[in-house]
Amino acid sequence: MGPVQSVIIDTLNVAFVGAYIDVTNESHMHSVPAGSESHFKVVLVSDSFAGKRLVQRHQLIYGLLAEQLAGPVHALALHTYTSEEWAEKNGNAPTSPNCLGGSKHD
Repeated sequence: MGPVQSVIIDTLNVAFVGAYIDVTNESHMHSVPAGSESHFKVVLVSDSFAGKRLVQRHQLIYGLLAEQLAGPVHALALHTYTSEEWAEKNGNAPTSPNCLGGSKHD
């Protein structure tokens, strides 16, 4: 686990005490140098999302991770659920698609 991923996990753990949090570095699936920390998938299950629309949930996370998004993080795939929603999905978040190619080096 790299330092950027650690900061994301620590930040979310402080904001969402007791939540299920899974942060996966998916940079290797994109056209970036090996060892990059630029693309992440975040699965966050918290009952603090109850009554909040999807956009409100995402805005909350974007606000918490603003510094990382302004710097090393290029993309966040956010999957946010309440405990009930997570149970309905049998504890499974969607799989991220592979990169379709393209880079600023092409």
